Amino acid sequence: MVDYMIGINYLVPNSNEGLFLMIMGDVRFSGYIPGAIGRIAELHGTYYSKHWGFDLFFESKVAIELSEFLRRFNEATDGFWVASVEEKIVGSIAIDGVRHDSKGAHLRWFIVALENREQGIGRMLLKEAVEFCREKEFGRVYLWTFAGLDPARHLYEKFGFTMCEEHEGNQWGRTVTEQRFELVF
Repeated sequence: MVDYMIGINYLVPNSNEGLFLMIMGDVRFSGYIPGAIGRIAELHGTYYSKHWGFDLFFESKVAIELSEFLRRFNEATDGFWVASVEEKIVGSIAIDGVRHDSKGAHLRWFIVALENREQGIGRMLLKEAVEFCREKEFGRVYLWTFAGLDPARHLYEKFGFTMCEEHEGNQWGRTVTEQRFELVF
């Protein structure tokens, strides 16, 4: 995984192995850092419990699937980014490209801490993920979400994603109106 920061208008060399770090104000964007799995599961668990009634099933699903993804991570097809403020992870996004040639790349674990929203962090994370897919020449990228997450939906649509499927389902442990969005390059 590449560890880097991107400035608002500049790249800053990182002393670690000549890689780059992304800097946006006080926000640092990087790849995997220790504690990422637990923190990302916590962000998902606390937000979706408080606002949508999701429970242990959902939080454990995030932790298990994210752990499995990172253990098999392949730089050729997978991307993973976290946003940190004062060394605390406040956001994440991943591209799971294991089936990019058949189903498309899968955008997953996109979240920004409630207290850090409306600062451009989500936009920067999504931009990195979409650019990664373009650079890898994936034909498409898709994501699953559910009805009611309007700010996220607005951001997806701003980046060119369109909803291509909608149905009742319970893949996250609670029945919601699941939605599949897709961006075709």
